[in-house]
Amino acid sequence: MEEFKEIINNKKGKVDVTPIATFFRNEIKEQITSKGWKPRVVAFLTSDDQGAIDYSKWTKIACNKDGIEFELKRVERVDLEDCIIEANNDNSIHGILVYYPVFGGMLDGYLQDVVSPEKDIEGLSTTNRFNLYHNIRYMDEKETKKCVIPCTPLAIVKIIDNLGIYDKSLQMGEHLKGKTITIVNRSEIVGRPLAAMLANDGAYVYSIDINGVIIFQAGKRYGTIKMVETSISREEAISKSDILILGVPSSNYKVNSDLINEGTIVLNFAGCLNVEESIQDKCILVPTIGKVTIAMLERNLLRLYNNQLNKKD
Repeated sequence: MEEFKEIINNKKGKVDVTPIATFFRNEIKEQITSKGWKPRVVAFLTSDDQGAIDYSKWTKIACNKDGIEFELKRVERVDLEDCIIEANNDNSIHGILVYYPVFGGMLDGYLQDVVSPEKDIEGLSTTNRFNLYHNIRYMDEKETKKCVIPCTPLAIVKIIDNLGIYDKSLQMGEHLKGKTITIVNRSEIVGRPLAAMLANDGAYVYSIDINGVIIFQAGKRYGTIKMVETSISREEAISKSDILILGVPSSNYKVNSDLINEGTIVLNFAGCLNVEESIQDKCILVPTIGKVTIAMLERNLLRLYNNQLNKKD
């Protein structure tokens, strides 16, 4: 994008992702208006977590501006499963959003699978994640209903693309060939699917979590991913990175700036900044991505809305 030209040329500075989010939201508004669509999403909040409350507020504002009906329901966590099932069976609801954590651990994973894949706008169900890891693009044999991708990983990919990192002159699956990317997060919500997506685009990906480092690489057949154990340290992986993606939900976690090379793209998706803000003096810093995540949530909703229209046909 033209807005980032100076930052990209200088290989340093802070990136405001608003223009990226605006571009996609304008596309979404145009599609809703031109087709006369009336998509509706229901979101469930079970806690008083301020981060979730703020996210729900900004999501509602964006959706309402873009022609999407957004309803937030506060429910007791012990009632959430029944509420999700009711929403699954309500044909007036086209997308379901749940603010996690609810119980934490395996029970939250179970709740993600209670959400129907046909209304899973976050792309967190086992069905949608399996399709992503195995490069399955459609939910049906006739290939009329496209799959959705987890919205935060998708937002990160779109940001990297808009920063001009993808080499579109190369063939599909090699657009990030020669790029080393380190992701400090291997959650099933963001880190692992993101590692698979970037590896599938040709990057050499170091995936870091509390248990160590794993390498993600494209398999021999396009769309397949292989994971490789490695003894490389976290510090070594970070120091080798062209792109460093940070997602540790703790204000106490900060990457040592000395480990990060000049010109590295540092992209932060945690609620707190996992690096000193002064890193922008030698790197390209993307401190927050929330606006693009919301745009991808809307994008996923329209894909599922269209799938449901095809189902009726």
